[in-house]
Amino acid sequence: MKRETICIQGCGRPANGEPRQLPIIQSTTFRYESSEAMAKLFDLEANGYFYTRLANPTNDAVARKIAALEGGTAGVLVSSGMAAVFYSLFNLASAGDHIVSSSTIYGGTFNLFNVTLKKMGIDVTFVEPDWTDEQVNAAFRPNTKLFFGETIANPALTVFDIERYARIAHEHGVPLIIDNTFPTPINCRPFEWGADIVVHSTTKYMDGHSASLGGCVVDSGKFDWNAHKDKFPGLTTPDESYHGLVYTDAFGLGGAYITKIVAQVGRDLGSMISPFNAYILNIGLETLALRMERHCQNAQKVAEWLEKHPKISWINYPGLESSKDYALAQKYMPNGTCGVLSFGLKGGREAAEAFMKKLNLVFIATHVADAQTCLLHPASSTHRQLSDAELAEAGVSPDLVRLSVGIENVDDIIADLEQALA
Repeated sequence: MKRETICIQGCGRPANGEPRQLPIIQSTTFRYESSEAMAKLFDLEANGYFYTRLANPTNDAVARKIAALEGGTAGVLVSSGMAAVFYSLFNLASAGDHIVSSSTIYGGTFNLFNVTLKKMGIDVTFVEPDWTDEQVNAAFRPNTKLFFGETIANPALTVFDIERYARIAHEHGVPLIIDNTFPTPINCRPFEWGADIVVHSTTKYMDGHSASLGGCVVDSGKFDWNAHKDKFPGLTTPDESYHGLVYTDAFGLGGAYITKIVAQVGRDLGSMISPFNAYILNIGLETLALRMERHCQNAQKVAEWLEKHPKISWINYPGLESSKDYALAQKYMPNGTCGVLSFGLKGGREAAEAFMKKLNLVFIATHVADAQTCLLHPASSTHRQLSDAELAEAGVSPDLVRLSVGIENVDDIIADLEQALA
């Protein structure tokens, strides 16, 4: 099926007399008639459900749909995008390990890497988008476990050169993990360019209506963990918490990584999505392809209008030919990037704050990728925990305004921006 069809029918075809909508299995617990049957589930020797913290039929159906959209072999839903990022890393790295990451990433992810992971004994080296291969290669260490980046960075909007960094990661025997939240699999499928694992904040475009927190991790099934056994003992050597089970032996390359997230990381940390939130997410997914087309159309028109406005000092949108990342955007996302753009006003931070107070239709919110147009001043909100130096490293200037263009009539969006600027 094409991606537009997967959005609608990716949870499977209902049987005769079954509901058209995915049922909400709103139960923590599942009944069994013998201890032996349940024991096989606990030992991962049989498929089934016994406790929703580990797995639930509603959650699994939606995870399968997202995995199909990405072209992956398996996926798992978690409680938020940040949980997805953390699980994807912690499934591979532990105290004493090291990761490499792009520096232009979401502020919350930057803080997770730069502060929280270090408290857990996991070190990180950030690499700049304009670094040479030689400089990027120098960031890797013998204990490096992965390379992380965002397809389109939030809010710097830097386009990640997936093919290049996948090659570099693989030369060092580690997987490339990509946060694909902004373009979604409708506009970009990182696995087709060599990425190995994809994460999403499903709270954003996939839900699309500010209704449901969620995250997802999807595995391509292509990275050969067995070829690098010494780097990934958690997947390739016996897990004593499951009677010596070896994930790659039991579930193959297509299932080992996600099974370990579910059975070990999720079991112990518990950041699972609720079945009701998964149901809401699935409703959003049904219109994802349609909405992404409209988001990109509107954002392109707004960006072109802002670029010509005399009160705008600069604008950044990968769909503009003036963008430094325009060529990469055309390579990886020829049908559109996302609905998010950033710009600065002449007059700096004070002018930006005055402008934002005058908006009517566009509202201020700590959110992006919503059906409604909203905007934010990251330096005083999502990125306020960063120093000026760290802001610069993340590609966030003090005057940056992040605008998430919705799916309203674009003339109404521009009219509100125009009167506020005036």
